[in-house]
Amino acid sequence: MERIKLGEICEIVSGSTPKTDITEYWDGNIDWITPAELTDETYIIRESQRKITHTAVQNTGLRPFPKDTVILSSRAPIGKVAIAGKEMYCNQGFKNLICSDRIDHRYLYWYLKGHTDYLNALGRGATFKEISKKIVENIEIPLPSLDEQMKCSNILKKCWDLILVHKKQIELYDKLVKARFVEMFGDPIINEKRWKRVVMGDICEIGSSKRIFEKEYVASGVPFYRTKEIVELSRGCEISTELYITRERFEELKEKYGVPVENDLLISAVGTIGIIWVVDGKQDFYFKDGNLIKIDASTAFDSLYMKYLLEKLIENYKNKMSTGTAYSALTISGLKEMVAYDVPISLQKRFAAFAQQVERLKSTTKKSLAKLQTLQKSLMQQYFIQPK
Repeated sequence: MERIKLGEICEIVSGSTPKTDITEYWDGNIDWITPAELTDETYIIRESQRKITHTAVQNTGLRPFPKDTVILSSRAPIGKVAIAGKEMYCNQGFKNLICSDRIDHRYLYWYLKGHTDYLNALGRGATFKEISKKIVENIEIPLPSLDEQMKCSNILKKCWDLILVHKKQIELYDKLVKARFVEMFGDPIINEKRWKRVVMGDICEIGSSKRIFEKEYVASGVPFYRTKEIVELSRGCEISTELYITRERFEELKEKYGVPVENDLLISAVGTIGIIWVVDGKQDFYFKDGNLIKIDASTAFDSLYMKYLLEKLIENYKNKMSTGTAYSALTISGLKEMVAYDVPISLQKRFAAFAQQVERLKSTTKKSLAKLQTLQKSLMQQYFIQPK
């Protein structure tokens, strides 16, 4: 298959930023985009968050790019991509590709989207990486006939649409469970159902782990979890364990102090605060003190109910702590002092049964999503020969 440099089939243009201290240049009705507005799910972008005026265009010589231009972020970060849904302007964080009649703009979009790592490898610069206009011009891509390009683009778009549908479905499942929680128990911050107030420290055993020192890490053994792993597990993701302790050390901790068991809750306490994983009991592990707080499973409450309750309580805690001053951590004492409600265990169990049913549906959707993502990756490898 013929390989062609992008500079031979596209005109590559950059953007710029009108002076921000000249008020006459801003809050107009002309679209002007920045890399921050593009996400991994952006396909066609039709409107910008910030707008510029005709005065800004006239006085600064900004050049627009036409509809169907492939927009490529060239720094901070490199590799975000979208298709312009109308004539637009942009800042200097882009190298935009105006396609000739030799290349389908959608084909180029999918090629660039599938080669983010390659584009980042081309970045140059000491302070931050950037790809220049010349670098983009010299990128070689496989170029089949236009009919073949459009065929590839149509298939990849259909696959992508299905991926987005599955992602949206997973989001809706999460919203459904949260809505059911509020329907059954009300908003725990407002307590409009007037449940009896209780303090978390009175109904839960709340603590952390014993200190594990860096010298105790080994190459293999019992997994040692930090915030990173708990966040991934809470999202149902496969994790790649990086740290371990010996089986002997784990058994010592288990005998002297106890270790996490099924239905315990682990809560991220620093960095990404308030992510909760209900321990599934599938394998032994230990966890990092300070980073994570543990709530012991109990017959006094259902763990799934407690998970959703705590998510709301901790979100309220973060909002209060960030008013005027930045919060840095969730503490054991802070968690113990949170006010919860005395809800009948039978009602908690009813909610948990509903949440588990939805979780099974979500798990099935996630498996289908993973298959679609694998298919898309395979199709991209098939259609686009990897760069040399």
